[in-house]
Amino acid sequence: MTAPPLRVGNFSGFYGDRSGALREMLTGGEVDVLTGDYLAELTMLILARDRLKDPSAGYARTFPRQLEDCLGLAHERGVRIVTNAGGLNPAGLASHIRELADRLGIPTRVAHVEGDDLTAAHPGTLAAHAYLGGFGIAECLRAGADIVIAGRVTDAALVTGPAAAHFGWTPDDHDALAGSVVAGHVLECGTQATGGNYAFFRDGDVRHPGFPLAELYADGSSLITKHPGTGGFVDVGTVTAQLLYETGGARYPGPDVTARLDTVRLRQDGPDRVRIEGVRGEAPPPTLKVGLNRLGGFRNEVAFVLTGLDVEAKAALVREQVESTAFAKTRPAEASWHLVRTDRADADTEETASALLRLVVRDPDERAVGRALTSAAVELALASYPGFHVLAPPEKGSPYGVFEDVAVPHSAVDHVAVLHDGRRVSVAPPHVVAPHVPTPHVAPPHPADPPAPHVPPPHVSSAHGLAPYVPTPHVPPPHPRTAASPQAPTRRVPLGHLAGARSGDKGGDANLGLWTRTDDAYAWLAATLTTSRFKELLPETRDLTVTRHELPNLRALNFVVTGILGAGVAARHRFDPQAKALGEWLRSRHLDIPEALL
Repeated sequence: MTAPPLRVGNFSGFYGDRSGALREMLTGGEVDVLTGDYLAELTMLILARDRLKDPSAGYARTFPRQLEDCLGLAHERGVRIVTNAGGLNPAGLASHIRELADRLGIPTRVAHVEGDDLTAAHPGTLAAHAYLGGFGIAECLRAGADIVIAGRVTDAALVTGPAAAHFGWTPDDHDALAGSVVAGHVLECGTQATGGNYAFFRDGDVRHPGFPLAELYADGSSLITKHPGTGGFVDVGTVTAQLLYETGGARYPGPDVTARLDTVRLRQDGPDRVRIEGVRGEAPPPTLKVGLNRLGGFRNEVAFVLTGLDVEAKAALVREQVESTAFAKTRPAEASWHLVRTDRADADTEETASALLRLVVRDPDERAVGRALTSAAVELALASYPGFHVLAPPEKGSPYGVFEDVAVPHSAVDHVAVLHDGRRVSVAPPHVVAPHVPTPHVAPPHPADPPAPHVPPPHVSSAHGLAPYVPTPHVPPPHPRTAASPQAPTRRVPLGHLAGARSGDKGGDANLGLWTRTDDAYAWLAATLTTSRFKELLPETRDLTVTRHELPNLRALNFVVTGILGAGVAARHRFDPQAKALGEWLRSRHLDIPEALL
């Protein structure tokens, strides 16, 4: 007998998300499992620094506060909660929740997952954690846990684990697991799936978007929706945007399965209902990703305000003065100047008449970037350009972190489910793995062409348990469309009039996904926006490696820009350190777009 659908909702997309979301999801409609995602690369560094001060810390402190207000509701309604709020200390958080439940008099079975912490094997790091899959979570739920606390599992594992437990999936159910990974990736960032941070936000009322909900089915397909009457909206566009967020090529590897994003099919199934179908999966790669966080040194910043005329000459003067005085004895290991031209001519406010000159310094020694240096810069206040002032007084240097990732074999971790009754269950690594091979370049099909033939997942026959790589079949390039032909009339407008975008960070790299709403628009976009054109439009990427991936089923292109974020978000290499607005910058650039597409 087929298991009924599993309704999984999300109540947190990051550490600091809407505090009332757990109550909203418990009271807004029917749900079986609620997931809370608290961990980003930067969050792991924050929690590691918390743990340095207090060895009993290292978890998301906001989660117990949310739960105290809602534990009784969850118990009354039979809703299970799965979260990675355990961070660096899932056992500590699980113990805290048990004490909370006892104090409130609410019977609650709390389990947790451990084994991701590899810090001892990586000297010099503040935190080193492997990204685990969902089968430890599944073991806890199968044993009857009401709340499961995880540490560094993949974001999608918060959905894959409950789905595997509910439907009885095994590690070999690659297609079903891949479908739940895709659903989990849509849910993981909360309201980003319901109109939050959405390129076409004016399509609906996004002042207070509701959190997303997925109805999962036994074959791995799902339906993305939200509770009735909540704000925001769910359509193919909002789901596409989230699918492109922080991904790379068509193969999306994880510890449980490699999901084929080029097989995802989306269909609007009514208001605020988008069906996800057709997802195929392959064996996971033979290694796990390990995120390493270490202290990179200390940084400081001075922002000089340059107002009115001669902005560039003023910038040159103060830069020369700082270089010859503040840097006279000791120059920081890194010192960079950025002139940000926010000013405009004949401005009617002082703020819009002003530009910013940012000095950013970094050094392993706190003294080299401390208050002595910034004070030396400020001492120029009466001896520099007219109108001299800075945005903030001198500050001491602050520590910054560096993130990088390495790969380890599955055997390097001891993945354990610690059940609510104290029993410890080891979670075996997948017995079938396959090397991660990027999908080959495939030109987008002509909209009228039949769909490309389906390629089944690799059949495992190797005595060593490795699945042979089966390449995607070649699809011929699209037939020229009238709307995109060189003779068609065009209009020079921002790219965002045609395409949506969403961008984000992965360590020092950024990804930028674009999608269109029609097949004709996608055909034009795929033919026009080459990596060379991308670099022309975003000159800051000109000297970097940019890789383009095509996802015709989603009418999407995904660009990965290697190294644009330096040592990662904690190092604050750019003023937009997580590349959140990189896509909006690209959408604002002007191109000659066929009028028939606008």
